[in-house]
Amino acid sequence: MRTAQQYKESLRRMRPNIYKFGELITDVTTHPATKRTVEGHAQIFEASLDPKYQDILTTTSPLTNTRVSRYLSIIQSPQDMIANLQMKRLMFNLTGTCTGGRCAGFNALNAMWAATYDIDHAKKTDYHQRLRAWLKDAQTQDITLSGALTDAKGDRSKSPSQQADPDLSLHIVKESEKGIVVRGAKVMICGVAAANELFIMPGSGYKELDKAYAVSFAIPRDIDGLTVIEARHPSDTRELEDGFDNPVTIGGITQAYLLFDDVFVPRDRVFLCGEYDFTTQAVMNFIAPYRAAIGGCVAGQGDVMVGAAALMARANGLSEKVFREKLTQMVMNNETTFGMGVAAGVLGSAHPSGVWIPSQLISNINKVHVATLPYETKRLAQEIAGGIAETGCLPSCKDLDDPKYGDLLKKYLAANCSGETRAKIARLIEWLTIGSGVPGCMHGGGSPDGAKLVINASTDFEHLMDLAKRLADIKENIRVEQKK
Repeated sequence: MRTAQQYKESLRRMRPNIYKFGELITDVTTHPATKRTVEGHAQIFEASLDPKYQDILTTTSPLTNTRVSRYLSIIQSPQDMIANLQMKRLMFNLTGTCTGGRCAGFNALNAMWAATYDIDHAKKTDYHQRLRAWLKDAQTQDITLSGALTDAKGDRSKSPSQQADPDLSLHIVKESEKGIVVRGAKVMICGVAAANELFIMPGSGYKELDKAYAVSFAIPRDIDGLTVIEARHPSDTRELEDGFDNPVTIGGITQAYLLFDDVFVPRDRVFLCGEYDFTTQAVMNFIAPYRAAIGGCVAGQGDVMVGAAALMARANGLSEKVFREKLTQMVMNNETTFGMGVAAGVLGSAHPSGVWIPSQLISNINKVHVATLPYETKRLAQEIAGGIAETGCLPSCKDLDDPKYGDLLKKYLAANCSGETRAKIARLIEWLTIGSGVPGCMHGGGSPDGAKLVINASTDFEHLMDLAKRLADIKENIRVEQKK
């Protein structure tokens, strides 16, 4: 397994193809727009080599018979799924934010592990063997793998093949014995700057007319023909600052647009090529573990918010017991999403390929909670912290260190601790609740409305009504005429 330094060196060797504000980023490990997310992901490598975290962050691979990163493993049991949640929670505890350059890729390879197995059995293809070979090599190299599903889509009322511009969803434009050529885009993809490779999946379920859009593959992030555009974040100006405004221990979140301009993908890296009738299940395979494990993500950052809020109470000269009700609610929010994720994992089922797929119903219910409870936790953290952490009225680290007036600022910021310490706590809470530390709780991993559709489809209302009829001793068959 690689060290953090070896990981960073692997990124430096890659072809520069990432842009932001019109500028080519030549070194993602040092550029202000990307270095934070790289440092956050580097902490995964550091923690993986720490015996204290080894059982959470690593596991034994049946492909290599060695310990590998859990982010490059196959989820094979409820215990693996629980470890997945613990891993996500731990990394938010350590970095304060999302390490998405590994999370979605982990789920994508597990989703396609099951999908390729099903396709091979139905159509006598060899996708699963290709994926096994690729994964063994990925584990040996200990790569960082980002996952990409979301397409630009265009007019949401039309399918990809009905769009005026066929490139609005990623699609195959040419196929040969050597491989395929793809064109289009994947958008709002997390952690790309920190990734060595990208795992691409279809963004939705498709019908036969859209079979050119049924494609999955893995590619190096710096492959010829791919241009990466880093999105602007509302707190971009803060990302450029140093000192306590951006502590080195905190990670950073980045989102990117991937522009594919006739990218050639070798045949041995293609895991889906036109089998449209398997795309819906592939996407469902992805969202089950993703929406279960995101409960661990938001709980992990919630842990930090609880600690920071209690610390600010003390810094202000108040016992945290004054805010017991608010802090208790924050803890309950954290454990609700984490516990729902555990339940989804335990109540899942084994796929014939060996992948363990969590309960779709509970995973999607968890997604709805993730779209609400973390925001409540953030609001409570702001209430406890007061205006210094919520109104954006805190001077910068550079101002506090200014030789002309810095000492006066520190004097007037002081309370039950030094002014600098109180400012550091306030900046952390600001960063966690309204800054770049905020993960995509609402739409990360799909929208809550989409999750509700899955919940509705996964619920047998007829069965539930039969339970009620039996207890009430009702024999009458009650029906409602369906409106056209």
